[in-house]
Formats: sequence, C-alpha cells, structure tokens
Amino acid sequence: MGADLAARYPEARDTFAEADDVLGVPLSRIAWEGPEAELTATNNAQPALLTHSVAVLRVIGSRLGGVACAAGHSLGEFTAYVAAGSLAFADALKLVRHRGELMHHAGDERAGAMAAIIGLDDDVVADLCERASGEAGVCVPANYNSPGQVVVSGDTAAVEAAMALARDAGARLVTRLNVSGAFHSPLMEPAVAGLAAHVRDVPFDNPRFPVLSNVNARPVTDAATAKEALIRQLTSAVRWTECVRAMAGCGAERYLELGPGQVLAKLHRRIDRDATVQAVGTVRDVEALQL
Repeated sequence: MGADLAARYPEARDTFAEADDVLGVPLSRIAWEGPEAELTATNNAQPALLTHSVAVLRVIGSRLGGVACAAGHSLGEFTAYVAAGSLAFADALKLVRHRGELMHHAGDERAGAMAAIIGLDDDVVADLCERASGEAGVCVPANYNSPGQVVVSGDTAAVEAAMALARDAGARLVTRLNVSGAFHSPLMEPAVAGLAAHVRDVPFDNPRFPVLSNVNARPVTDAATAKEALIRQLTSAVRWTECVRAMAGCGAERYLELGPGQVLAKLHRRIDRDATVQAVGTVRDVEALQL
C-alpha cells in the first residue's frame, strides 16, 4: 500500500513519515511490508487506508482543478473531509486509529457477522433482514453498495438466517465476509460514545466543498454537521448508491478514486454506466492521469 508512491514522490514519502510520527507506530512498514494479519487489523487498516489516500491526494493535488464535491465509503468519509480541508490529516489519523480500536472492542464485546448479497433489490434485502431478526438477534442492511449489491450486518445467527432467506429468494451470490465485527449495525453501539468524545474534541472547519454523508447522502457544508455525520455513520448503513447519484447532482462530471485498489470505481460504473471514473493509487495510475 503506497510503497511505490513513496519511492517516487517526496509528497507521498512525507505523508507516510508523518503518519508514523503522529501515531507512534511504524505504519509505513506495516503498509509496505505487512505481515497481512497486522495490516488488516482494524486499528492499522483504517489509518493505512487514510494515509495511502492522502498520499495520492498530495501527489496530484496541484493538478486538480475545481472540485464539485467529495465522498468516501465508510472510513473513506474521514479522508473526504481531509480532502475538503475540514479535518487536519494528523487529527484524522488519531480519530481513525481510535475508531478502529473502538470497533474492534465492540466486536469482541458482541460478536457479529457481515454478508454480501448480490442479485436482489434493496427493498427485498431490507425485508429479508427484518424477517431474519428476532430471536436470532439483529440483522440490518449495512452497505448499499450498488443496485443489486447489499451487505448485511448483525448478530451471527440472524445474518446466517438472512443469508438462507436470500438464497431462497434467488440471490445470485450470497457470501459471508471475513470481518472482525458487525460494522454499520446496532452492534457497534458500544463504540459510539467513545468515538463521539474523540470527534467532538477535534477541531473541524467548514469543508471547502460539499462532502456527501454516508448516512443520508446529503451534502455536508458545515463543521458541526460533519462531526455528527461521522458519529452516526458508525451504526448506520452506508448509502453509497445514493451518494454516487448525489455527487452528480452536485455538478460532478468526472470522478477519481484515491487510494488502494479500484473497488469504488467499479461500483460507480455499476451505478452510473456513463460516468468517467479513474482509480489512482499507484505510480502507474498517477502517470496515466490526465487532468
């Protein structure tokens, strides 16, 4: 994650060095060398994702023209506020590190599961979750990723019940996710107070351009709303399909996914087939970028 960028661009190298210094852990070594189990631990994965994305932003930032808006999927919403000048990178690092630790502890306190359901309408999946909830526990839609792709989250027995119902309903694919907790569900409630305390103590500025909230896909333009949106996000569904459509409503005509991989770019094309989307996470991506 980001090793080639750091080797080529001083801005990226300095970004990873800043993360190491702020967190007091060798995040750059973990991101570049692993081991994978250490990198994918929630408390490391979240700041590593943030750092890689901000490193790309700093490399290409001088080439960007007017930005209509920004959005980020779950953890990426913190990155979006950094990009919008609302949240300092150092403060964001500390917040997402705490967020990861709190989410991990919540998962330990009440074990849960998540599963991807592909090939059913959103309202059908929501109905299946409601039917699966009850004595088996709670199951809710956690990520509305694209039309026909929804991730559900909750107590393990309830999620497994929803998976069975989805198969019976004709889902094309139903698969359990390898995660350490039931993210974006009521099972994360134990983490809310701790995250709220950290978020409310951190200075936020009004974003320079709107940031679409995961919670309701509405554009956030002030610091107070940004803070509350990030807190609510912990137990709320990520409404990514709506966020993508709302970005077009803000006047966006071209989209860049900054950071590792191209998951969001692929989702974006499923939501809006005509959109111009490019993932930028490597030296090759940066060199191919035409702005």
